[in-house]
Amino acid sequence: MLPKKTHFIGRILLQLFLAIVAIIQIYPLIWLMFFSLKDNSEIFSGDVAGFPKKFLWSNYAKALEDGNVLTYFNNSVLVTAASIILVLILSSMTGYAITRMNWKLSNTTMTVILLGMMVPIHAALLPLFMVLKNLHLLNTYWSLIIPYVAFGIPMAVFILGSFFKGIPREMEESAVIDGCGIYKTFFHIILPLIRPAIATVAIFTFLSCWNELMFAVTFINDAHYQTLTVGMMSMVGTYITQWGIIGAGLMITTVPTIAIYLLLNKQVQKSMIAGAVKG
Repeated sequence: MLPKKTHFIGRILLQLFLAIVAIIQIYPLIWLMFFSLKDNSEIFSGDVAGFPKKFLWSNYAKALEDGNVLTYFNNSVLVTAASIILVLILSSMTGYAITRMNWKLSNTTMTVILLGMMVPIHAALLPLFMVLKNLHLLNTYWSLIIPYVAFGIPMAVFILGSFFKGIPREMEESAVIDGCGIYKTFFHIILPLIRPAIATVAIFTFLSCWNELMFAVTFINDAHYQTLTVGMMSMVGTYITQWGIIGAGLMITTVPTIAIYLLLNKQVQKSMIAGAVKG
């Protein structure tokens, strides 16, 4: 009976510890929500982390209308969605061609693509600016989509390529015997098998594009094309700043990230488990 009692106490302590860790991780989000419902007088009164005395839901309306957050939000959604779609299409086809097809320069091509993971965005900032300027792409959505896709492909090819290698070749041989062409085999048989890896790539690409600031603030000056990260920075006034409204804008910015994770977290967990088993 003693080992069972010890095991029970150990489980209770473990669950208590995990609950504390979860609260610590979630608290910044709760603090931001409280912060977004206050005005400047309450924020600077010394009770920054406390419960709002009055819920100022009007901060969200002002952020969407006066702060132009809705335009920034739509721009971020457009740029991020286009980047994710292009990264998934290009990287999945590239990874499949490199890992599943036999040709001489496949390993060399894989090495060259993976070298892109070693290039920091700061080193590419000035060359990219000059190229985009010469192509007359500055202050357009493409000035962000093209660099995001270029920097997202190496990691995506690395992740998807490792999953392609784990698929038995007998499945492709059976598909060919049944009359499937290369494209039908790829889209209808291979891609459904790597859905966890696709979800992982989608989340990584989403986070890198949604939260990116360096390219967004350098390549776009027109407010019509600015994304949320630049828009939030521009809301800080020269003489007075409505911090509650900025908090509301940051809360709106955070919601899609939480939603994407809740939708795809099971696929990411499957991806991690599959990677651990392969390792």
